[in-house]
Amino acid sequence: MRDVAPQHVTVGERRTAYRRTGSGRTVLLLHGGVSDGREWLPLMTDVSAVADVVALDLPGCGGSDDPPSGCTLADLADDVAGVVRALDLGPVHLGGLSFGGALALQVAIRHPTVVRSLLLFSAYAGWAGSLPPAEVAARRVWARTFLAGSRPTDPAELVPGLLGSQLPPELADLLGQMAAAARPGPTMSLLEALADADLGADLGQVRCPTLVVHGELDERAPFAVAEHLHQGIPGSRLVVLPGVGHMVNLEARAETAALVRDMVSRE
Repeated sequence: MRDVAPQHVTVGERRTAYRRTGSGRTVLLLHGGVSDGREWLPLMTDVSAVADVVALDLPGCGGSDDPPSGCTLADLADDVAGVVRALDLGPVHLGGLSFGGALALQVAIRHPTVVRSLLLFSAYAGWAGSLPPAEVAARRVWARTFLAGSRPTDPAELVPGLLGSQLPPELADLLGQMAAAARPGPTMSLLEALADADLGADLGQVRCPTLVVHGELDERAPFAVAEHLHQGIPGSRLVVLPGVGHMVNLEARAETAALVRDMVSRE
């Protein structure tokens, strides 16, 4: 795994940081909620021979400017579509993990012309669209507490049920570094947007080829969440990766890269 020097693009009045490497059809990647674009460095290394891979720092994360107060998932989707157009990337193979998966789904619904295909890793139809109200409320409380305090560097202690398997030391260190670097206020804004979002009724609007990827041991987005996405998105494919949890891109690095290469070659 190698790092890639960040670049910046300005859309509206805000700067978005991104990393880019490789050549071929463009794969645009959106990271999880307490993270940044470095989450995708292993995948960028593994697929850059066959694709132009772009990983964003979402608003308020990494090197990107903060999101506006009270932003919604739809607002953030408009920002992503703005980046695609500003960099003349589209249509892209759009991939997202967890929060990034919900955001990718929202982009495909609101801006279908910028999306060639969807790769939804451990994704939600928004927390409100995938989880019981009591669980959504509990996650809001957990997020505020977690972001306000000192964060553990051991990935196994970051989020209850986050991992289904032990990460190699290099990737464990990366995950801990990204969590430690998360900016509390902006990150909470993203998680509030995820908590409020309910895309369940809009799944049928997705018209591009879609792959739903679920980790067999995922406790954060259980199988029922993946099955709901799969059943609701016309023509989607569902892949269950055995023995891994929520962070499928890091826990099942080789399998995730193979799925991305396959989607790029198909569409």
